[in-house]
Amino acid sequence: MEGILPLWKPRGMTSHDCVFKIRKLLKTKKVGHTGTLDPDVDGVLPICVGRATKVAEYLTESQKAYGGEVTIGTATTTEDASGEVVEKKPIIGQITIEELKEVLHGFHGEITQVPPMFSAVKVNGKRLYEFARQGIEVERPERTITIYEFKLLDSFDFLDHNNNSFRFFVKASKGTYVRTLAVDIGKALGYPAHMSNLTRVASGSFTSEDCLTFEEIQERLEKGELELFPLERAISHLTKLKINEKLEMQVKNGQVLSIPEGYENEKRFVLLNNNNDCVAIYIPHPTKQGLMKPEKVIRNT
Repeated sequence: MEGILPLWKPRGMTSHDCVFKIRKLLKTKKVGHTGTLDPDVDGVLPICVGRATKVAEYLTESQKAYGGEVTIGTATTTEDASGEVVEKKPIIGQITIEELKEVLHGFHGEITQVPPMFSAVKVNGKRLYEFARQGIEVERPERTITIYEFKLLDSFDFLDHNNNSFRFFVKASKGTYVRTLAVDIGKALGYPAHMSNLTRVASGSFTSEDCLTFEEIQERLEKGELELFPLERAISHLTKLKINEKLEMQVKNGQVLSIPEGYENEKRFVLLNNNNDCVAIYIPHPTKQGLMKPEKVIRNT
């Protein structure tokens, strides 16, 4: 069995827990996920099975979309609802919807983020959450991310002490910490804040409509009706080039090729055979201008 299985990850499970359970259900060891989701977050978690594990990294690097909720006036240790409250400041007066929209607009485009202490980012060979659990705060490197879309999902006139939460939709690049966005929105408004709810609604080209729950996977397996998406779906956002049978054999052997005219500025190529199967993924050659070399051969038999 090979392909992509878009799982609707339930809350209360880590991404690794999900991989372990899928391995047992499908009775195969070659399984991997495509981007960690915190235990408190549910939503789209594409699982790569068999040969598709070779393209997991490309799906991990793709855009993600989330629907969530920010609560203004309270900060927590983990920046989400699971942490201990460390700061409180009730909203004084009102925050108008116009003010809030202006703040959200300020987060569009390329911005920098400091990863939260409760995260898997490594500093000096140790994950930040390990420091955090010991009560140690360390300096964290800034990272550059891109926010492609950020909008309110609620309609209201203002936020105040009694109505201090709002729902949002965000589409962002790999490496974005949405809970840190919540905290930074609060700072821009002059208040502590945390992410009080979050659901991933898309990962790359996979959306909630594509997903199956564990129960649905079990049912389809029992009926012999479980079908996986082809691995090519995971790399559908990359530039595609068609190759003939002669070139396919050369590609399987890892041969360096010329970059076709008009594609000189592309960063990665998916080479498809006559059956539209991905044979390999190529990148521009680092030292030989105008040529490209295999980054990964997907099908070499």
